[in-house]
Amino acid sequence: MFENRRDEMEVLLKNNETFRRLYNHHQQLEKRVIAAENGTAPMEDLALNTLKREKLHAKDQLARMLDRAEAA
Repeated sequence: MFENRRDEMEVLLKNNETFRRLYNHHQQLEKRVIAAENGTAPMEDLALNTLKREKLHAKDQLARMLDRAEAA
């Protein structure tokens, strides 16, 4: 995620608690989605789609925070 913005991410992960918390939440969601898709933690399609939307929302928030930090 955001491979081309690794430096900015490192700075925000180190210095911004909100960004760090949201990043960790996104990572946990990613693990849950992968587990569901691989069948190691089965869930219904509706629940999986909801989880994916939550993950995407977190990613969008992270991108906005990165954009704001870059513009500052």
